[in-house]
Amino acid sequence: MSMVGVTPFAVPAGSTAASNAAANVYYVAPNGSDSATGTQAAPWATMAHAQAVAQAGDTVYLRGGTYSYTHANTSCASQTARVDAITLNKSGSSGSPIRYWAYPGERPVFDFSGMKDDCRIKGFDVTGSWIHLKGLQVTGVPQNNDLNHESWGIWVSGSNNTFEQVNTHHNMGPGLFIQNGGGNLVLNTDSHDNYDPHSSSGAGENADGFGAHISAGNPGNVFRGCRAWWNSDDGFDLINAYSSVTIENSWSWRNGYLPETTTASGNGNGFKAGGYGGDYDAAAVKHTVRTSVAFANRAAGFYANHHPLANDYFNNTSYGNHPDFNMLGVDSSGAAVGRGNLRNNIAYTGTLTSNMSGTSAANNSWNLGIALSDSQFQSVSTSGWDASRGADGSLPVLPNLRLAANSALIDKGVNVGLPYKGAAPDLGAFESSGSTVRGSSRR
Repeated sequence: MSMVGVTPFAVPAGSTAASNAAANVYYVAPNGSDSATGTQAAPWATMAHAQAVAQAGDTVYLRGGTYSYTHANTSCASQTARVDAITLNKSGSSGSPIRYWAYPGERPVFDFSGMKDDCRIKGFDVTGSWIHLKGLQVTGVPQNNDLNHESWGIWVSGSNNTFEQVNTHHNMGPGLFIQNGGGNLVLNTDSHDNYDPHSSSGAGENADGFGAHISAGNPGNVFRGCRAWWNSDDGFDLINAYSSVTIENSWSWRNGYLPETTTASGNGNGFKAGGYGGDYDAAAVKHTVRTSVAFANRAAGFYANHHPLANDYFNNTSYGNHPDFNMLGVDSSGAAVGRGNLRNNIAYTGTLTSNMSGTSAANNSWNLGIALSDSQFQSVSTSGWDASRGADGSLPVLPNLRLAANSALIDKGVNVGLPYKGAAPDLGAFESSGSTVRGSSRR
C-alpha cells in the first residue's frame, strides 16, 4: 500500500478568518521563531505560542515541513500517567472557531517519534471546543513502556470541533480517539498503519484507526468520508460509547494485522459499532453506520460487538470479511441474540452473515434471492482504495465495488431516508447514476 498524504486544498471562499474584519491571520513554520511577529514573512515556531495569541475566529496557517517533538509539555507523574505533546485548550465559539490549517498546497507533518516520556502520550490533546484542524499529518506517537494499553495520535475531549483532511499514521495506538464531548466532526480523514507493540493487553490489541468511547450526554459525533486501513486492531471502534455516533461514507479495510503484512494481530473488525465489554448495559445507545464499505478485514466487516440495542446499518457494502455482517448482541439476561436494523446492504464473498436471528433485516442482498457474482460490479478489486483524495478532500471515485450498469442490485432497496436515484434505492454504499432523485437528504 502507498503512503497517503494530505491532499493540498484551496481555501474556500468566505471560510477563512480573512472574511471576518475582526479576525486575524497568523503563521507558524518549522523554521520560525516564537519571538517573531507571526506574519507570513516572520512566522512563529510552535502551535503553543499561536494558541496563546489566537482568539475565536482567527486562523493559524501551518507551513509545510516537519515539526518534531522530543518531550511532552509536562513531566510524567508516573509510568501510567498521561502527558501531551500539544495541548489545544483554548476554545473558539459557534461560527467563529479557531482554525489551525495547513497552508494551501503544503503539508505540515507533526512527528512525535522522538518523544522519550516514560508514560502514556497524546500527540494532540484537544480539550477545547470550536477548534478546526485541517490538512495536518500526525505520526510516530510512541509507547515507551509496557504498562499501558496505548498512546494516541489525537485525543479529543472537547465539543463541536472539526478534524478535516487529517492523516494520522504509524502511531502506537489509535490515530484519532474521541474520549468525550459532543458535536465533533471527523471529516475526510485517514488513519492507517497504527500498531501498539508494547500494549499491556497484548501487542496490537488497541491500535484502532478511529475510536469514540464517549460518556452520556454528548450526542452528535460524526465520522464522514474517513478511511481506516492496516490498523492492528479495528478500523472504527465504538465500544463503551454512551452517546450515539454516526459513521457514514467511510471505508475500512485490512485491519487486524501487523501493518502491511498478513500476520494476525488485534481484533480486526472494519466497523465495531458499540458494545460494553460483552455485558448488557441498560444505558446503551443506538449508533448508525451507513453508506460505508468494509473489505478484507481479518474479522467482521460490520460488527455489533454484543451491543444491547439494535443499531442501524443502512446501505453498506461488505466484501470478503469473516463474516461480512456479525450482529452478535446481548439481551438483559446476558444471552447472545441478534441485534441490528439492516436495510439495503450487500454482503459478498468471505462469510456473509452471522447472528442474524432476532435482527430486523430486509432488502439486503442475502434476503432477496439474488445470485451475486463479480459481474454485478464494475470491479471487485481490493487495490487502489488508498488513492489520493480530491482537491476538496473527498474520497477518490473508483470503480471498485460500484454496481455495474446491468446489476440486479440496482433499485432493489427500500427508502430509509437517504438520497437515491431511480425507482428505489440501490443496494450497497454507492448509488448508481440515474435522473430522478427521491428520498430525503441525511445532511
